[in-house]
Amino acid sequence: MTEARVAASYVQLLYEHVAELGLDAPALLGSGPAAGEHFVSLRRWQALLQQAQTMDPGPPATFGLRLGRGISPRHFGVIGYAALACGTLAQALQRLERHHRSVYDVNQAQVELRPEGLRIVWGVERGRPGALVDETALAALMQLTRDLSGRPLRALGVDFVNPRPADVRPYEAFFGGPVRFAQPLTSLTLAHEDLALPLRASDSALLALLDEQAERLLRELGTALSEPVALWRHTLIGLIRSGRTALADLAQALHLSPRSLQRRLSEQGSSFQALLDQTRQQLAEAYLRDPELELSEVAGLLGYSEHSALSRAFRQWTGQTPQEWRRAQNLKVHSS
Repeated sequence: MTEARVAASYVQLLYEHVAELGLDAPALLGSGPAAGEHFVSLRRWQALLQQAQTMDPGPPATFGLRLGRGISPRHFGVIGYAALACGTLAQALQRLERHHRSVYDVNQAQVELRPEGLRIVWGVERGRPGALVDETALAALMQLTRDLSGRPLRALGVDFVNPRPADVRPYEAFFGGPVRFAQPLTSLTLAHEDLALPLRASDSALLALLDEQAERLLRELGTALSEPVALWRHTLIGLIRSGRTALADLAQALHLSPRSLQRRLSEQGSSFQALLDQTRQQLAEAYLRDPELELSEVAGLLGYSEHSALSRAFRQWTGQTPQEWRRAQNLKVHSS
């Protein structure tokens, strides 16, 4: 079992919070995550939280709530930006749940649909990281739903495995619903009607940038495509990033029936699966050349729920795993 860890981009939230207090975060907490450091161990995250808690002038018991208020999609890396491509809050949360290990790899998250709403649950299989870690994580997730939707959403209920604090009122005020402690699992429940809310569009430029970057990478590879196939591929890029990789998704985006799209692809000597695989492979190779991208991030950009799915597909395309292919490219660069 790998060591529990959180993304370096997520840890940056803490340094920004301390800086907003008018303090020198690197001097007080030590240097933040290095440019090439994609993850921070849970033990280091716990220590940083405890240090920062002593510097914050607010009540120590609710430090995690104050810290969580500063979260935004950028703290979730490319997965956070990709979530903005979804149509509704439910789709965004589903996408974040699929890729949560690339941001917050502590305990496994599970989504349960209940009559009253959607419940996100974390067990204790990998231990109990403590109140500071748990409260920061749930406060950040609650704040993220508000950021994504542009609405002051309220939770239907929140459970923590940690002991009950002396005063639960600040927690209920933050989450907007009942909060229980000393429960067997940690959970957050959201109302069905909130899940149907459309996402705000203020970060559409970031989404366009991701698509433009992907298109540029493919152009650099010099793949010769006919005009209609090039147009279909351009549309497919955005769908891939948002996890919509079915023939019906592309047909809908092109205002065609699936049968018509299949026929037109066939006329061009291609098929939907060939176009999808070719686009994904070329993007995967381009992304893997960037040493700053973790495999889980590459998988997310390509619409895969786990990097193991990317590994299986990549081996079928190239005969190598992504790690083997990346190492081989590094050897070529250093030997040239």
